[in-house]
Amino acid sequence: MVRNLDCIIVGGGLGGLTAALALGKAGYKVTLLEQSEKIEPIGYGIQIGPNIFPIFKEFGIDQEILQKAHLPSALQLVDANTAEMIGNIPLGDRFRARFKYPYICIHRADFHMILLDACARSNNIELRKGVTVTGYGQVGDRAIARTEYHGDIEGDIVIGADGINSRLREQMHPQSKLQPVGYVAHRTIIPFDQVPDIIRQDPVIMWAGDGYHVIYYPMPNNIGMNFVLVMGGESEEPATGHEARRAQILKRCTNGHPEMLAVLKLMDFTSRWKLADRKPLKGWSDGRTVLLGDAVHATFQSLAQGACMAIEDAVVLADCLGNSGEDVSAAFMTYEKLRRARTARVQLESRDLWTVYHVGGADVESRNTQFLNRTPDDFYDCMDWIWTEVEW
Repeated sequence: MVRNLDCIIVGGGLGGLTAALALGKAGYKVTLLEQSEKIEPIGYGIQIGPNIFPIFKEFGIDQEILQKAHLPSALQLVDANTAEMIGNIPLGDRFRARFKYPYICIHRADFHMILLDACARSNNIELRKGVTVTGYGQVGDRAIARTEYHGDIEGDIVIGADGINSRLREQMHPQSKLQPVGYVAHRTIIPFDQVPDIIRQDPVIMWAGDGYHVIYYPMPNNIGMNFVLVMGGESEEPATGHEARRAQILKRCTNGHPEMLAVLKLMDFTSRWKLADRKPLKGWSDGRTVLLGDAVHATFQSLAQGACMAIEDAVVLADCLGNSGEDVSAAFMTYEKLRRARTARVQLESRDLWTVYHVGGADVESRNTQFLNRTPDDFYDCMDWIWTEVEW
């Protein structure tokens, strides 16, 4: 089916590529604008819940995803000081029986390339690189992406998938600011032959400490182990150089269990990323321009749903455009109505969990007791609203 709308997508990340696939598959003409000269994958490991696997199947990329993925046996929460396992969510047959699809870990680069290759196979999608979009506009019934060096690019709609620092959102809602939380992330992938056996474990393991947490899990295809340290105290001046910074971090975690400290000694602390989220927002569109993913509902990683929410957004937006008879205003209104409460809940619950994960002092015992009293089915019940396939 050939559709009439000419769609401009700003941003070649996971959300933007998924939007391009969904709209291209529906028969729309799509122009994806990416500011980098090369649309190339970056990053480290990423966790993907079962809620978006039906989308992979719809695009015919589910088997490619699985070939590049690690299927962990469990999600485990461990007290960073005592090494006591305080939470365990099995991800095997019992999980699959309830949620139908697997929980996976995949390298963001592999995930990105699968989506990018699928876009390249579509005759309806044009990828334009090296185009920096600075804002949007509208003339009559034409939407405009304003660019730094390429003039105005016109279409019927503009979709802002330009991430947590979205320029389109800044223009649409200048009063909406990032909410820094005072934490930074350090990420490392280490070859398996450099990782001690006690750490080379199959589950996703998270050590929860006072003002920090450490997550690690294996990557597939012999890539290595993916490690993430998230630590508070962003305002503290970081030491200069990897060794000095590692010493500074180990001093902060001096009460940590030796196994957890052994993980930190493996990591590379050369780079760090400041973490932030945004408050839930009303008004995802302005005229013929609309936002999706981190551009509208950036969230903390507590529920591992940031990328999943962007991917869900993309598919719902495409469906709304098709179901509205290409009435853009009606489509955007329905899209926001379908998505706003779910994404806001992810944002708010992720922020609440962030606090729970990072407690110290007397609060640790309360936190641990709360998790220890939960059965696997209790955890499944808590996550059911996210992990169950959603009917739109």
